[in-house]
Amino acid sequence: MKKWLVSLLALAAIGGASLTSANLGTSAFAASKSKLTGKVLAVGSTALQPLAEQLGERFSSANSSVQITVQGGGSGAGLTQVQAGSVQIGDSDIFASQEDGIDPSKIVDHKVAVIGIAPVVNKDVGVKSLTKSQLKKIFTGKVTNWDQVGGKDQKIDLINRASGSGTRTVFENAILGNATAASSQEQDSNGTVQKIVSTTPGAISYLAFSYIKGQSGLKALKINGVSPTNKNVENNKWKVWGYEHMYTKGKATGATKAFINYFYKSSNKSLIKKLGYIPLPSMKVVKNDNGVVKDK
Repeated sequence: MKKWLVSLLALAAIGGASLTSANLGTSAFAASKSKLTGKVLAVGSTALQPLAEQLGERFSSANSSVQITVQGGGSGAGLTQVQAGSVQIGDSDIFASQEDGIDPSKIVDHKVAVIGIAPVVNKDVGVKSLTKSQLKKIFTGKVTNWDQVGGKDQKIDLINRASGSGTRTVFENAILGNATAASSQEQDSNGTVQKIVSTTPGAISYLAFSYIKGQSGLKALKINGVSPTNKNVENNKWKVWGYEHMYTKGKATGATKAFINYFYKSSNKSLIKKLGYIPLPSMKVVKNDNGVVKDK
C-alpha cells in the first residue's frame, strides 16, 4: 500500500513538472515575440504627403511602438536625402532616374499609388478648357492674357513649382516637352500653390488631384476636352499623371517595410480613392521612366 502511494505521488510530481515546464516554455516563446518598433521618417513629395500622413496615423494607431513622421520638401529633396541615408523613405512623384544627381542603383523603388495632375486657374478667369497647345503657350510665355484663349481681358499670372518638384516635372514633361518654361514666381508645395491660385485674380498653375477636391476658389481645367478624373487617368485618356514612389536606401526592412506594405492593404483602398489618388490595381496602363505608356 505504501509502495503504491509513493509511486502515485512520484508520477504526479513528474507530470506536474512536465506541465510546469510546458507552461514555462509557452510563456518564454510568447515573450520572445517582439512588437514592431522603430521610427520612420518619410520626406519629399508634397503631392504624396496627404496620403502618407493619413496612412501614417492609421499605421501608428495599429502599431503604437512605431513613430511615423511625414514631411514635404519636394521630390528632389526626398530622393537626395534617402540616397544620403538621412531618412528612411524618400517620397517622389518621379522616377529616381529623372532627377539629376541621383543614382537609381543606390535606392529601391516602391510604387504605392498613382496621382493625376491638372492645370488649375482662379475661378474667375472665364476659361473651362484649354488645348495642350494653348497650355504650352501660356507656360512658355507666348500667351499672356486670358482673352487670347477665350477668357476675360485679364493678365495671366503664371505660378510654377520650384525646381526639384516632381509635380512640375510630370506636368512639364506632358505639356511642355522640351520647351523652356517662362520665368515666373515659384512655390515649394502643392498646398501653397492651392492657396495662391484660389486668391489671385488671373492665376494659373497645376496641382495634384489630391489638392483640388473641394476647393471653391479655383477650377481644374479640361485639356483637349478631357476632364481631369481618376477614371480618365486609369486608361490614359488624361495624360498628365505619375506614380507616387517611396524610395528606400537598399531593401526596406522592419517598420519601414511594414509601413510601405500598409499602402497595399485592401482596407486602405477607399481612403486612397477618397483623397484623390488611384490604387495601383485600378490602372489599365503602365508607364516607364521615359514616359512610354503601355497597356497592362
